[in-house]
Formats: sequence, structure tokens, C-alpha cells
Amino acid sequence: MANRTLIAAHRGGLFLWPENSSLAFRESAKLPVEQAECDVHLTADGGVVVMHDATLDRTTDAKGPVAAMTSNDLLGVRVRGTGGEAPPTLAEYLAILAPTPVAPRIEIKTDAGRSRYPGLVGRTLAALDASGQRGRSWIIGFNAEDMAEAQAAGGLAGVAWLVEIPTLHDIGVDGIIAVARRLGVAEVGMTVGVLDAPMIARFRAAGLAVGTWGANHADTIRRALELRVDVFATDDPPLAVALRG
Repeated sequence: MANRTLIAAHRGGLFLWPENSSLAFRESAKLPVEQAECDVHLTADGGVVVMHDATLDRTTDAKGPVAAMTSNDLLGVRVRGTGGEAPPTLAEYLAILAPTPVAPRIEIKTDAGRSRYPGLVGRTLAALDASGQRGRSWIIGFNAEDMAEAQAAGGLAGVAWLVEIPTLHDIGVDGIIAVARRLGVAEVGMTVGVLDAPMIARFRAAGLAVGTWGANHADTIRRALELRVDVFATDDPPLAVALRG
């Protein structure tokens, strides 16, 4: 467990810069945060690209599924608001963070049909190895099979299973603890609005660290800090740093 709550710049800090862009990661890596969170998808030719959605439509000047594009196709795509930058590859994101104290926190996404990308975890780990950052990096995600694969591979700073609200309602805290133990992960994550002190105490008693996201304004950032979560992802990392003191 962390001695103090760690801060991760969510998608690089999307209140300040275009989300999941090289620009965002260059800027957030200058801040006194501990991690910079990104999301990854697999391209048609097996490349790993940093983007939140399974499609290009919302954040770029192109349309269609990421999985239908080759790495070469994506070189011609522009992330809105960046002044002409292409979506970063995972290798490019890792190269930005490598010379800084800010560690990678990589969310493994699923495709437009919410199916696992075959080979995405392995390719992500290979990129971490190529950049020499596996030992300081976190792999996170909602898909339990992907998290089990990352955990079994070993050598990471940690793996966090992210839990959606319907899953919490379906299986409860005890069920989440049971799944997390089966996966072997070090941390569970839930949106800040559902966490409370008794729930966190139960996770901690089970040996699990607790992460959260959605702490984006002063009230929710303060809540994450008061709950003493181990890490939270925030869209406004400078505000989080200021409030943490």
C-alpha cells in the first residue's frame, strides 16, 4: 500500500490537453504526478496504438474502428487539437515517459464488440520490455482474462482489475475480492462515487490496494484523498497535485 495517495494523469490529463495524445503525455510528464494513464487498442497489422475509444470518430479527423486500420494508415490520422499529431503508438508513449519519473499506467481495452484483442496483452508487455519499463509499469483493465494474462506474465509494478458498477451490484465486495484473489492482482479499481471507507477497509483486509477514477474536480479529488485510496486517475492533474499538497 502507498504511504500517500498517488496521482495518475488520466489519458494524459484531458481537461488540459487532447486526450491520449503525445502532446498530453509530454505535458503531464512534466508534472509532479506518479503515473500517466493511457488506453491501448490493437491495429489490423498487430500494432499497439494509444486511444480510448474502439473507433476513431470522437477524437480524430478519421472514422471507423481502430482494428480496421494498419499502423501505416494511422500515420495519416490526426488527433483533434494537437496541431497535426498522429495518435501515438504505445512505443511513442513509452519513449515520452522513459526519461521522466512518471510511470506508465496502461489500460487494456476491448474492441468495438467488447471482445478481447488476441495478443494485445503480449504485445503491450513486449513494448514495455523494449523500452526497459516493465518493472515500473502498471497494467489495468476491466477484462478479467486480460488481467489474469498480465498477472501471470509477471515482472510488472502491478496489475489492477477495474470493476464496473453493474459487476459490484451483481457479485458484491466479497465477490470482487474472490475474483481478484483468483486473478492474483494487487489492486482493484472502481469509480470514486461508489467507494466508501468501510468498502476500502474490506479490500485492504483482503490484501488488496484500491484505485479509483472520476476524481476530476475539487470535491471528488478531495474525496479520493480523504479515502486514502492508493492511486486515483484524474482529468485535472495540476489541481490534484495542488489539493494533495
